[in-house]
Amino acid sequence: MITVAPLRTAERSRWEQLWQEYQRFYGVVLPPEVTEATWQRLHDGRVHGLGARDSSDYLLGMVHFLFHQDTWSTTLACYLQDLYVDPKIRGTGCGRRLIEAVAESAQAAGANLPYWLTHETNTVGRQLYDRIGKNQGFIQYIYTAP
Repeated sequence: MITVAPLRTAERSRWEQLWQEYQRFYGVVLPPEVTEATWQRLHDGRVHGLGARDSSDYLLGMVHFLFHQDTWSTTLACYLQDLYVDPKIRGTGCGRRLIEAVAESAQAAGANLPYWLTHETNTVGRQLYDRIGKNQGFIQYIYTAP
């Protein structure tokens, strides 16, 4: 059975392992100070973090999300920024449970339901996302001009 609850400070080492695997998956390397700042934000309320655990309380996956103002609504928006599940247990419902927990948190906060981005090559993740969400068709750009 998978349970989802806030990340615990005692889980720093396992969280960091999952965080590094997540970065490798997306082909990025974040400096140690970013990892430290992210961990601090997860525990001071600026960013929210949940962990999925098995019956032995072992951290299997993580999700980070935040609330922000929205110009298309008077309600807070909920952005699911990072989601990662240990590859050994993918397909067991862990990712779905993490997303559902974020949706529950959004509803409890009076926010809109969560939205998220993923890379077009994330075929495994997109199988889940296509079942529980709707691709709105947007294409993301990042400013790079001089």
